[in-house]
Amino acid sequence: MDMIPMTRTGYDKLRAELAELEDEKMPEVTKRIAEARAEGDLKENAEYHGARESQGMLQAKINELRMKLSKASIVDRSKLPKDEVVFGCTVKVKDLDFGDTEEFILVGAGEEDADEGRINVTSPLAQGLIGKKKGEKVDVEVPAGVSRFEILDIRFED
Repeated sequence: MDMIPMTRTGYDKLRAELAELEDEKMPEVTKRIAEARAEGDLKENAEYHGARESQGMLQAKINELRMKLSKASIVDRSKLPKDEVVFGCTVKVKDLDFGDTEEFILVGAGEEDADEGRINVTSPLAQGLIGKKKGEKVDVEVPAGVSRFEILDIRFED
């Protein structure tokens, strides 16, 4: 079983989302199903079928969160090297093909946000950068092909 690295904050965020789905959203959907069922003929009851579909999607999300939490590995960043790209660091890279610079923060499940440059540590881009040091050039296989980067800086926000 592959462990999923995450910070305590990310873990707590997933736990809170799971609790909301199980304790608030699922009972609402179950109530909608019961109310729709009480209306009689289920074959032509759009409310019933919509509620059942919502229940299925909600259950899938609950199952996904439970799986992530069961595989969670809380990372103690204080024990990680400070001079290479690791979980939790902010890495500044120069794209050698386009010349622009970008910053990425390597985060765990539940903390990713592409608009803020927060990428999952298990993503192909993050995996290609892990273990590299400042000044190194690296080729990273991404879905669109191969991206070439130079690592300009590695820092930790605390």
